[in-house]
Amino acid sequence: MHKEYVMGNEAIALGALAAGVNVVAGYPGTPSTEVLETIAKRRGETTYVEWSVNEKAAMELAAGAAYSGARALVTMKQVGLNVASDPLMSLEYVGVKGGLVILVADDPGPISSQTEQDTRHFAAFSKVPCFDPSSAEEAYRMIQEAFYLSEEYGTPVFLRPTTRVCHGYASLEVKDPEEYVVHTPEGFVKDSKRWVIFPRLSYANHQKIVARDETLEEVFSGYPGNTIRTFGEKSGIRLGVAASGISYAYAVEALEKMELSCQVQLLKVSTPYPFPKQKALRFLMDCEQVLCLEELDPVVEDGLIHLAGRYSLSTEILGKHSHATAVAGENTRDSVEAWLRTFVGIPAGASDATAVTEEPKQPDLPVRPPVLCAGCPHRASFYAVKQAMKGRKTIFCGDIGCYTLGNAMPLDMVDTCLCMGAGVNIAQGVGRVEPDTICFAFVGDSTFFASAITGVVNAVYNQANMTLIILDNSTTAMTGHQPHPGTGHTMMGEIVAKVNMEQVLRGIGVKTVETVNPLCYTEAVETVARVAEEPGVKAIIFKYPCIAMASDQAKHLREVGPASILSEKCIQCKKCIRELGCPALILKDGKVAIDETLCTGCGLCKQICPTGAIIGGDTPVSFGKADNTSEGMNETPEVSVIQEEKPRLGDDPRKEGGFRNA
Repeated sequence: MHKEYVMGNEAIALGALAAGVNVVAGYPGTPSTEVLETIAKRRGETTYVEWSVNEKAAMELAAGAAYSGARALVTMKQVGLNVASDPLMSLEYVGVKGGLVILVADDPGPISSQTEQDTRHFAAFSKVPCFDPSSAEEAYRMIQEAFYLSEEYGTPVFLRPTTRVCHGYASLEVKDPEEYVVHTPEGFVKDSKRWVIFPRLSYANHQKIVARDETLEEVFSGYPGNTIRTFGEKSGIRLGVAASGISYAYAVEALEKMELSCQVQLLKVSTPYPFPKQKALRFLMDCEQVLCLEELDPVVEDGLIHLAGRYSLSTEILGKHSHATAVAGENTRDSVEAWLRTFVGIPAGASDATAVTEEPKQPDLPVRPPVLCAGCPHRASFYAVKQAMKGRKTIFCGDIGCYTLGNAMPLDMVDTCLCMGAGVNIAQGVGRVEPDTICFAFVGDSTFFASAITGVVNAVYNQANMTLIILDNSTTAMTGHQPHPGTGHTMMGEIVAKVNMEQVLRGIGVKTVETVNPLCYTEAVETVARVAEEPGVKAIIFKYPCIAMASDQAKHLREVGPASILSEKCIQCKKCIRELGCPALILKDGKVAIDETLCTGCGLCKQICPTGAIIGGDTPVSFGKADNTSEGMNETPEVSVIQEEKPRLGDDPRKEGGFRNA
């Protein structure tokens, strides 16, 4: 064992490696991304890692590995679970042989998501056991316990950390690599009565699942992660606090500081499904009032209310339903302490250890709205489409990614955004209702592979009239530059053939596919104006790498240096600022200036300056017509040498003990 100072996601990754995980698959999404990335960096020779094209593919791959007796981990964020739900719902009815842990990171706030979806509901819905860690230390331990539980009961298991657990840091004891479990998969054993799902099998297994969950209610009541702690001295009203996840850590910190005039019992619920009923019932029977602290939905609260009603207890249960705590958003240390103060009757100025000392009022933080980076090719792409369609009746259907920021003024180029890949089909729906609307769908290169291809197939098959805009910046930029099928490399470090988007589109049946450098402003505008007039489904690929990448083109821009303004030519029309919204274009002493610390020299602003007052920066290079021909698109992709073959997963025949002995 040794100590490391790690992020919560890193702790989860190290826990999975310590448990002998054989196969890891996922799709990047904040706040879960670093789990898979850490495993990729620190894995041994017997662990396979991949970024799958989407969460459904990752779930199915992990299921196949678990069918073969491997220990498998699949990672995603809460909205990604929606994509993976189809195989998940059936998978619980089939079961697994090797341990399968499904890491789903929830995002209270939400900080970087479309929804505040609570995975604990999905656990009950899919009948999959769920662990809810309250700290990085607990997450490290829990994922190892989850693998044991999964194998002992033949079920996938959720691990559901939230943002502050995922991204918080802690110093913890972790195993040395030589202490890691070496898990040897048995391999797939053919048995159609087990692995082929049929109605009769589902009916029989449903009954087994219900019986198993009743057993797990008892097992979890004795699980060390579900505890009852006592604070204060016994007198007067008997109060209780029930907490889960990071809210438990906040509650402990607050209660330890308070000078309580009564006794408060704190129930920690680490396994929200199946609910530890016996433990919770003992807690309720000893309390007159209970305050529930949890993110996001009243899952623990509902569990306690159900028990109180079932056993005719008079315990008053407070929480989200009674508006004693917030019904949305993430909890904080301060908000939890404030709710606890109200609950135990300590006013906010009381002379106890928690009393807040008078401090000077801190200035408000500056407003920092999210914005496309200086030099981002997406800005040039949006601006080209906007100029080409000026005065026309249009709709611009957006998607999930950096380019969602195209909704901000002055671009104002995202009219809709629902979920990954949805914009392609939303554009078709609007076009059916309003045939006179010119419909555009914007999608990133990673999202194209993840979930937009089927929308394009639907458009071609049903003869829609729309223009697909693929914003190809050669990476999955929003979540930290992960590879995808179009990048030519994998998470295992292998160099592979790129999946050619032009060829894919032509294979689907899209006849017009053109690739343009969006920083070539005049050519980009002309291409959009021309292609949009064609009937049916057509596509434009705006291709230029993310400015934050260490690519040759991005490096070239950095070497070119920033642009500058000729004051004698600048007429202060401010067109560059008003129309582009680039953070490098600023006002200094009331005049247009360029922030040299931000400018990447992309050259877009100098191309739209009406007086030629902006100089320097780059002169963008056109791809040329040859790149837009079908012959050019059908060239065989170059494939480099693959890394040397990895050894087979596992080389130690020893078997692991059951969950109860973990």
